[in-house]
Amino acid sequence: MNIETVNLNDRSYPIYIGKGASQEPESLIERIKGSDVAIVSDEVVAPLYLELLLKALPDKNVITHILPNGEPEKKLKTAHKIIDHLLENGFGRDATLISLGGGVVCDITGFVASIFMRGVNVIQIPTTLLAQVDASVGGKTGVNHRLGKNLIGTFYQPSAVICDTAFLSSLRPEEMSDGLAEIIKYGLIYDRDFFVWLQSNVSNILEQDRSSLGHAVQRSCQIKAEIVAQDEKEQSIRAILNFGHTFGHAIENQAGYGQWSHGQAIAAGMVLASKLSAKMSLISEDDVEVVKDILLKAGLPVEPPKINVNDFMDTMRADKKVKDRVIQLVLLEEIGNAFLTADYLEQDLEDVLKGVI
Repeated sequence: MNIETVNLNDRSYPIYIGKGASQEPESLIERIKGSDVAIVSDEVVAPLYLELLLKALPDKNVITHILPNGEPEKKLKTAHKIIDHLLENGFGRDATLISLGGGVVCDITGFVASIFMRGVNVIQIPTTLLAQVDASVGGKTGVNHRLGKNLIGTFYQPSAVICDTAFLSSLRPEEMSDGLAEIIKYGLIYDRDFFVWLQSNVSNILEQDRSSLGHAVQRSCQIKAEIVAQDEKEQSIRAILNFGHTFGHAIENQAGYGQWSHGQAIAAGMVLASKLSAKMSLISEDDVEVVKDILLKAGLPVEPPKINVNDFMDTMRADKKVKDRVIQLVLLEEIGNAFLTADYLEQDLEDVLKGVI
């Protein structure tokens, strides 16, 4: 088991990475405060792994809350139901919430933990590749609004993240591809050497080669931990983690939540951001083709669905990164280096969208 650390002074916490990590007392039992534990999972993950987790908590008062699967459940109504369940069982400020699932479960569990009794302990146990390298790390929590993704949320750090790579063995190929979208993003925005390594190892990761998969998860968590430690609440460098996301969130919203997976939408969004970067002569057209090539190798789309450009732009304007009513975008200065900017021509953005939508 490898351990990475998100360094945030008194809010610092470990990320445990490895096969069987969820069964290690160091990573789980020692991170629980009090005797009351609520596990939030979903109807896909719970039948696979809930009993295993319950066996690791023999001396705790455990309740479970099982959600329907999918992005449509990521809403305030679901958060209310979880809170009702906690209150009905007498849970208080010494409770610990544990997420056991993918990004939706991680986000909504963290959100509930941040607002219940003004904040209780939470441990993230992500079970998808995407959640292990993204949603579970960094303290972003939230739910969706009909006008946009993650528009209601908080920054709230967990006491630990447990990336048990054994859980990934049950993922479908398309779920592995979803996770690769975020892994590839880390190489594009922060680490060219990692990107080059990924170009040669995408197929190994998809096939769940233990060594390649372990390195991909660990390096992704390292990069995110480094960035979050510098900028916990996204006032500066952390914004680059949103590469492709302003486009991608608009794709998810316009296509209808659940129609396009998060990884698929972010992949197409990264291509759009790369095309705008090339249009502004920041990167070359050959670089755009390199981005498209690795995403195609990962089994991801490189074109968005057919969507009305005006509606798409309206959705982008509802994004959290809009400042002074101007859409801020993360663009590439080169492969391995990204930056946040509002210094682009809106006509260039519209031209890029019209070229593919």
